[in-house]
Amino acid sequence: MTEKKKIQEADLYKPIQNYFTREGYDVYGEVKDCDIAAVKDDELIVVELKLNLSIELLIQATKRQRLTDQVYIAIPKPRYNKRSKRWSDLCHLIKRLELGLIIVSFTGNRKRMEMIFHPTTYSKQRKQQKWKRDSVLKEINGRSADYNIGGSSRTKIMTAYKENCIQIACYLIEFGELSPKKLVQLGTGSKTSSILTKNFYGWFHRVKRGIYTITDKGKLEIKEFPELVDYYLDKVKESE
Repeated sequence: MTEKKKIQEADLYKPIQNYFTREGYDVYGEVKDCDIAAVKDDELIVVELKLNLSIELLIQATKRQRLTDQVYIAIPKPRYNKRSKRWSDLCHLIKRLELGLIIVSFTGNRKRMEMIFHPTTYSKQRKQQKWKRDSVLKEINGRSADYNIGGSSRTKIMTAYKENCIQIACYLIEFGELSPKKLVQLGTGSKTSSILTKNFYGWFHRVKRGIYTITDKGKLEIKEFPELVDYYLDKVKESE
């Protein structure tokens, strides 16, 4: 059985050279630390070659932007699906750095170059998603303090919604059975009725129409958040 030849960076060169030659450029390899330099009139294009999309490659490419705005990175066709989130995120990063992207696929002795996208000025294509920004600010405003450790992945995250549930539970323990209207007057906010009705955590029980109490499950589970319990009980006592 013939052992498959390992791809080298130099194997990327020829199909890229052919592409830019067809586009009317004069193409040169290894010019002043640039893997590929292509020239047409006063336009200079630089292409950096690597076998993997790495931080090293991105740093190298952004340094070449001191020479020209037309900088590409070129890699072999990745094994993961180009429709995957990973690929989409990588393309977003490369565009954010205002670089172009080329991939080269190898099938037997055939090499095929594919231009994924050209370098563009990111500020021209940037459209800030206001609703996403607002959702972050809304979440921050719904928290009384920072109860999470940044980077945590295996611990329970304290959200504004959960904190709101804890606040309602505290007041039901402190005052007994209450209506949503009375809870709102105590400061539990406009989502109070929805939280009680949906009862996501199983903490609340409707005693009768418009009147709620806390369940044994709720009493037990909010003990996991002593700081918040103390905070909201102190808060309501201050307002009395």
